[in-house]
Amino acid sequence: MARAVTVFGRVQGVGFRPFVHRLATRLGLDGWVLNADDRVELTVAGPPPSVQALVELLRAEAPPLADIRRVAVADLSGPPPPPGSGFTVRASARTGSSRPAAREIPPDAATCEACLRELFAPADRRYRYPFVNCTDCGPRATVVEDLPYDRERTAMRRFPLCAACAAEYADPADRRFHAEPVACPDCGPRLEWEDLTGEEALRAAESVVDSGGIVAIKGLGGFQLVCDATDAEAVNRLRARKLRPAKPFAVMTSDIAAARRLARLSSAGVTALTSPAAPVVLAPARQGSGIPPGVHVGTDHIGVFLPTTPLHHLLLRDLGRPLVVTSGNRSGEPIAVDEPTARETLAGVADSFLVHDRPIRARYDDSVVRPVGRTVTTVRRARGLAPAPLAIPVAAAQPVVAAGAQLKHTFTLAEGTRAVLGPHTGDLEDARTLDAFEAAYADLVRLTGIEPQVVAHDLHPGYLSTQWARAQPAERRIAVQHHHAHVAACAAEHGLDRPFLGVAYDGLGLGDDGTLWGGEILVADLTRYRRVGRFATAPLPGGAAAVRRPARMALGYLYGVEALGGTGIPPSLAVAFERRLPPDEVRVIQTVVERDVNCPRASSAGRLFDAAAALLGLCDDATYEGQAAVALETTAGEERAEALPWRLARADGLWVYDPVPTLTALLDRTVADERTSTLAAAFHRTLAEVTSGMVQRAVAAGAPSTVCLSGGCFQNARLLTETRSLLEEQGLRVLVNSAVPVNDGGISYGQAAVAAARLQEG
Repeated sequence: MARAVTVFGRVQGVGFRPFVHRLATRLGLDGWVLNADDRVELTVAGPPPSVQALVELLRAEAPPLADIRRVAVADLSGPPPPPGSGFTVRASARTGSSRPAAREIPPDAATCEACLRELFAPADRRYRYPFVNCTDCGPRATVVEDLPYDRERTAMRRFPLCAACAAEYADPADRRFHAEPVACPDCGPRLEWEDLTGEEALRAAESVVDSGGIVAIKGLGGFQLVCDATDAEAVNRLRARKLRPAKPFAVMTSDIAAARRLARLSSAGVTALTSPAAPVVLAPARQGSGIPPGVHVGTDHIGVFLPTTPLHHLLLRDLGRPLVVTSGNRSGEPIAVDEPTARETLAGVADSFLVHDRPIRARYDDSVVRPVGRTVTTVRRARGLAPAPLAIPVAAAQPVVAAGAQLKHTFTLAEGTRAVLGPHTGDLEDARTLDAFEAAYADLVRLTGIEPQVVAHDLHPGYLSTQWARAQPAERRIAVQHHHAHVAACAAEHGLDRPFLGVAYDGLGLGDDGTLWGGEILVADLTRYRRVGRFATAPLPGGAAAVRRPARMALGYLYGVEALGGTGIPPSLAVAFERRLPPDEVRVIQTVVERDVNCPRASSAGRLFDAAAALLGLCDDATYEGQAAVALETTAGEERAEALPWRLARADGLWVYDPVPTLTALLDRTVADERTSTLAAAFHRTLAEVTSGMVQRAVAAGAPSTVCLSGGCFQNARLLTETRSLLEEQGLRVLVNSAVPVNDGGISYGQAAVAAARLQEG
């Protein structure tokens, strides 16, 4: 029997051809295997049972980094391999006949155990070599220049293989057979530190960290800033220089045992930490771990991750302590990926630079995940996860690019039922991050072969992503409302192509009525939605200034919350809070709210969290998005509390949450000196009950019983857990984002799913 077998999916750059060679040889088959554009093609001949066994084992015994989407078996169109000719690996073919959307770029993978053993084996020729890798690990997306994935189309083409590496590369029995980034000290990249190289360069960098300094290190997808995580002064210097006063830093530890000393890890957290993606895992911090409070300011959670490259392993082993490893940029800027840019932008941040001569072809920050009960939610989809494709339920009739939102920006390319969610860009707020987005977009279009014909974008005209999209002709654009994109992202990830009930809680997004939304209950499918519930509106005094200063947002609620019950918050209860603030600020805010001057109104769950945190004295000013909500969740801890009073009202055909009873009780009990932790826990419980109440009323009126929870507020584990529990008690099916970020990092994926469904509908 002779057959042509084609394997689609993530099958390039993951050791798939060597695996096929070993499998076919074991089964006594003749033929060959090769990479072809987006797929792997096999020609096999031999006894029918052996051919059938090969087809079945392609899935069952696939390499750990492979992800097989489909295996197609057909009759040969040409002559079969001669009996007894053996099985070979042939050079890649670029046929140009494949569907471009299926071309997959393999994500980077953390150092495998076999390479780690070599790294620390004195007798091995790669002993302490910072660039050791094999077919199961190492750089992929950050070095690839074109597909099919072969060495001559990666950043490694500038490093000719020495005889020893060439022999491994050509030996089908070796685990480095066609490992494209393969290298050794004789032929591969090398470390550089001023006029030092190799081991001397590494020792010089370690000396700076050991003495309390900050080193900029060229990593996989960009530069990273590194310092001693146990040195409070070094951490504080890094904060001051990086212009990052409060946002938590991630801490890298040598192994799982060391990570457990810093954080209380669930089984899901351990699984995520030790996966090939090796993301940062957010977990409850342990007391007495030796990590100063300045590492994770204002939160009882710490982000921990394991070494992702051999260089990180060497640093952790040699220094013998956990390290802060954070993105190589100043706050708000793109991560530096080349040495000249790094030396210019990080000159006042890093004390010195440890670089190497392997080019970085694509910018990738570290991925971040958070286990929440039985779900691992993705906070940032980047190194190790992106750009692996995701499915969408409705095939896009034309290639689509979804431009994303403004904060935590990503973009998505989609064709057919495949969506490629690009790497995290950061907050798209200036020309530098826009340039980074455009460069990443051009790179991913070229690599995937997806040439977008349609652009999906947010409604907000002020977003740079929307302005970028609007450079295209109107007939090629599809506008997608922000919160519809949120809940569509959740639905699409779970393969839902029928109506559902969406709960979208976040900071701000432009509604289809021209007002700002953020606490929404929607009956939706992937093409359309209708609003059935919302939070009451409150003014944002000064617009964006209220987002940066929760105390100002609290005044907005005190002076101008939508009075659904006929009255607002009693002024007498506001006195104690007002006395904490500058008198001039209080007078100005009261005046602008009364006169409705630069006070856009918003129905935002995120802004209500801000106001509650300020009223409880937890956060008057926010230096990063979500800081006030993090403080509120941290203060609540694991305490249990009854809900505060709450009320639902009918307005314009919608169920509306009136927060006046809630905030009134919060102020009243604050004045009575009730424990802040109890009030913070009660506030979370209140919003969970409010959500359950609005959903219950919507379902009673005929809404679907499948509920999709999305939006940045559901990064809050307590809110997510309590809300999901109450909804499930109603017998509802509750879905939450997992592979796709629940925050604005998932907006582009939702936009792509909506655009695809609308195109299909015509």
